[in-house]
Amino acid sequence: MPTLPPLQLRRGEERRLRAGHLWVFSNEVDTAATPLKEFLPGDPVMLVDHRGRPLGTGYVNPNSLICARLVDRGGHLLDRSLIGHRLNIALSLRERLYPEPCYRLVFGESDGLPGLVIDRFDDVLVAQVTTAGMERVKDEIVAALVKILSPRAIVWKNEGTMRELEGLPEYADIGYGMHAGPLHVREGGLDFAADAIGGQKTGWFYDQRGNRDALAPFVPGARVLDLFAYVGAWGLRAAAMGAAAVTCVDGSADAVDRIQENARANGLGAGVEPVRADAFEFLKQARADRRHWDVVIVDPPAFVKRRKDLKEGALAYRRLNEMAMQVLSRDGMLFTCSCSHHMPRSLLLEAVQHGARHLDRFAQSLMALQQGPDHPAHPAIPETDYLKGYALRILPA
Repeated sequence: MPTLPPLQLRRGEERRLRAGHLWVFSNEVDTAATPLKEFLPGDPVMLVDHRGRPLGTGYVNPNSLICARLVDRGGHLLDRSLIGHRLNIALSLRERLYPEPCYRLVFGESDGLPGLVIDRFDDVLVAQVTTAGMERVKDEIVAALVKILSPRAIVWKNEGTMRELEGLPEYADIGYGMHAGPLHVREGGLDFAADAIGGQKTGWFYDQRGNRDALAPFVPGARVLDLFAYVGAWGLRAAAMGAAAVTCVDGSADAVDRIQENARANGLGAGVEPVRADAFEFLKQARADRRHWDVVIVDPPAFVKRRKDLKEGALAYRRLNEMAMQVLSRDGMLFTCSCSHHMPRSLLLEAVQHGARHLDRFAQSLMALQQGPDHPAHPAIPETDYLKGYALRILPA
């Protein structure tokens, strides 16, 4: 094993790591034996138990609640060699799953690269680093990606709450090669354009691909409402599956413009109505106008970003789903999702049920929705199993 400074845990605090988790919290460290203040953000360390027995290599951030992350139980350093090895393992899964090079290539802890997310858009990669330890090895990440995939460009989309918690600056720029114009995504036989720099997250939501596939039996000939539509993935997929009319609602002018462009590029413009509006206000007005749809898709941003927000966020999910059911036809389909990992799956279904009963409607849960297999969940890390949803038939009571 390499010689690294130790980060010693208190007695018994290694149990979660031995069970498979990768995180160390600051109150689990024996700061008398190994003071956190002696480390700099991103420093490599050897994690050891209270007796000094090695648990594996990792990196540390003394300024973060999650003060360390385990990288390798065998003791290897987080260097170009290990990064390349983990990338090859991740790539082998995605190449078995998808015929085209459009997918999430790396999903952080679940792919053995904590603090790193990479989405692949054919020959353009969009990467996001969320920890100081990964920020330290950005050059090694680029070198490994270039060697394995020879991309035309690598875009850093280093934004978000996690970077703030790690004390890292936010920025979005080109990290390698040349990239101008939109990202190109192929899904369900359609071509989409998205924005790597100015778009949401890494530009696309690959995690919902399989759930969008599930629309197929329910949308032919139907009127479909797609709320929080972003660039139109749900709505345009529905249109291509034979929906009679699709309304896509998003609060961003840029997103609405992109919906129009994507609809036109796929020959779907005549059947797709892009609307710039707040989803809650749109639903309120639609109810007043007695408008109804046969299928309503509710795919909002996270309403519960912190555990302490759970009560308020759960009420927001209930209110949104109840309003969505108010504009559903008498025998309609509701596709509803939550990407809040603090929001339990059971609580989302409970929110829908309470809303249905308040409206004197009867809900049938037909299938559970979850993130796609290019976002594998780590069994020991509940936070990686974040996306949950349901396809529900909503009937009169």
